[in-house]
Amino acid sequence: MPGESVSAQRLRDLALLRRVKDRIDREYAQPLNVEALARGVNMSAGHLSRQFKSAYGESPYTYLMTRRIERAMALLRRGDMSVTEVCFEVGCASLGTFSTRFTELVGVPPSVYRRDAAEVAPGIPSCVAKQVTRPIRNREAPVSALPLA
Repeated sequence: MPGESVSAQRLRDLALLRRVKDRIDREYAQPLNVEALARGVNMSAGHLSRQFKSAYGESPYTYLMTRRIERAMALLRRGDMSVTEVCFEVGCASLGTFSTRFTELVGVPPSVYRRDAAEVAPGIPSCVAKQVTRPIRNREAPVSALPLA
């Protein structure tokens, strides 16, 4: 807006970015893409991607996939769905892409996670299991956990 200060514009953009983030959190299983998310807040896809990454440290797509993988982990811990069913339940259209992203974020393929999850956390409330098993990206790992070179 003409005459608007830079800080006021930044606050307005952050509010719009929060709307996008909240939409991803709510609608992770729906077919979402950056263009549709950007249209929802009257931004271009490129501007949304740059601003989202600046604000949250990752692109909207990466954030969406992380939410999907977190939900997939919860479904796989339940043990009553196949990996393929979980893949489609969380909104992924490709089992190969789902398995690749799951392995990148979690460290093991979804089938191994499903098999091992039942043995690791029997009787742990799901809210605790979610926190304990949350995918951790390299940049989120505590400094003390990183190898010294």
